[in-house]
Order: sequence, then C-alpha cells, then structure tokens
Amino acid sequence: MDIKVNGHMHRIDADPDTPLLYVLRDELALNAAKYGCGLGQCGACTVLVDGAAVLSCVTPVMLIEGRSITTLEGLGGPDNPSPIQRAFIAEQAAQCGYCIPGMVMRAQALLARNVDAGEADIRRALQPNLCRCGTHMRIIKAVKRAADLMRANSAKGAI
Repeated sequence: MDIKVNGHMHRIDADPDTPLLYVLRDELALNAAKYGCGLGQCGACTVLVDGAAVLSCVTPVMLIEGRSITTLEGLGGPDNPSPIQRAFIAEQAAQCGYCIPGMVMRAQALLARNVDAGEADIRRALQPNLCRCGTHMRIIKAVKRAADLMRANSAKGAI
C-alpha cells in the first residue's frame, strides 16, 4: 500500500486494519502524534488527512490510501517552525506537552479553513482534544497568535 505523508510517498507493508497511528510511528518513525487513549477520545493522535483533523489511533490505514497525510513534522521543524508552531512556543502553551501535537494539528485544520476564527470557534474546534495539565488558556492564546501570524504572512504575500 502506498501512502503520502508530509509530501512524500511511502510504500508500507501493513495489515489494512492497522491504525494509521501505528504506521506513522512504527514504520515511518514519525513520533509527534501520540498514543493517548487508543479510543479516539483524547486527540493526542490527531493528524491531518486532506487538511481535515483525523484521529489516527482509530483510523485504519486502508481508509487513507491515496489521500494526503500531514503530521506535526510536516508543518515545520526546529529550524523553520510554521506560524502555529511559533505561536505555541511563544505562548509557552505546553506543560507536559503530550497533547500539544494533537492540539496544534487540530488548530492548524481550523485556521486553514478560517483564519479569522474567534475564541468560540477555537474552543469548539479544540473540544475533542484533552489537556490534563490545564493549559487550555495558553493553548487558546497560541491559536489566536497563530491566526495573527497567518494573516500577517498572507498580507505580506499579497503585496
């Protein structure tokens, strides 16, 4: 089976029922998405499939063949973080950090659809993701900051 992850094609040899999360972590060594509950209830495993937030722990890999997957590693890295990654760093949104990759990916999906999302939109979008450390307010501030950065980048590109 061939899958496209972060812009690169990969041939994988996995049972079609294998959760996408296991393929990403075990076969492709992309470890940002976390195993949290394994039931799709915490959001730590969130990745983007064709731009939409998906819970990779409950998504069989057979359902994503031919689709484009983006993980946190695909947004940017330490040398060139994406606007949303820069915002989460600036707001010090992580405490233990376990939930942050899922939060970032779900927020990225929201802002890609609606860069003008208000706080109610952000809260609604992040509702499936849990943070047991209680940094929700900093996470919301980070998403707002990311929206500002994305709008500024968009304005620069328009000139």
